[in-house]
Amino acid sequence: MARDTWAYREVAVESVIDPRSGALRIRPMAGQAFAPTLPVQCSRRLVDPALYPAGTRFLLSAKLTDRQGGPQFLYAYHGDPVVVFTNAAARKFLAAFRRGRI
Repeated sequence: MARDTWAYREVAVESVIDPRSGALRIRPMAGQAFAPTLPVQCSRRLVDPALYPAGTRFLLSAKLTDRQGGPQFLYAYHGDPVVVFTNAAARKFLAAFRRGRI
């Protein structure tokens, strides 16, 4: 099945350390349409601490989905290029989102 590109939108995410397991996890940044507690399924490269340390921010093209009536999560295609956000770029993206331009 082909990817429905209309279902995807840009989402700013960040890597954080999971307090339970100590592993890196990806979560949406606060200030967007998605709660920071919403799980994100994406490329494993983003949670590799050798490549990207905790606190790294990314721009993903993601869609909200679920599996057969299960809990919702954000899905980002693993083959998309990795876009790393600087702090200034992340603030600018979130400010544009708050103004309703995205």
